[in-house]
Amino acid sequence: MKPKIHPEFHMATITCACGAVYHVGSTKKNMRVEVCSRCHPFFTGVHKLVDTGGRVERFLRKYGMTEARGAEAR
Repeated sequence: MKPKIHPEFHMATITCACGAVYHVGSTKKNMRVEVCSRCHPFFTGVHKLVDTGGRVERFLRKYGMTEARGAEAR
C-alpha cells in the first residue's frame, strides 16, 4: 500500500435509534442509524411502519398542497 493516501482506521461506535450499540472498525469514529438488525422488521418478524422525517408531509409541502386539499384528493 502507498503511504499517506489511505484514511485513518478507528474502532467506531454505531448507535441505533432503538438503543443498540455496536463496535466495529471504520474510518468514522461515531455513527447514528435509524434501523439495525435488532429492530429491523426483516430480522424481528414484526411489521412496523418506519416514517423517516414525514415523507407525506414533505410531499404535500413540495407540491403546494395543504392538509385539507390533500385530504379532498384522497
